[in-house]
Amino acid sequence: MQEEIIARIEAQMDVASIRVEVDGDRALIEVVSEAFAGMNRVQKQQAVYACIQEYIADGRLHAVTIRADAP
Repeated sequence: MQEEIIARIEAQMDVASIRVEVDGDRALIEVVSEAFAGMNRVQKQQAVYACIQEYIADGRLHAVTIRADAP
């Protein structure tokens, strides 16, 4: 699922770097993207959640920690 999450995020935003760790139904996602410039923390997280909403909705992911920053 790690590669699927990376592919989803990269398909929906221009990513400078990305790191995803999946442990069961939990994930840590670290993304650096110019798209986050000018966004507050909540907006950054919402942008990433939008990319992986399907995984959350169907229960493949239960807990997600997101670290999102602009370069």
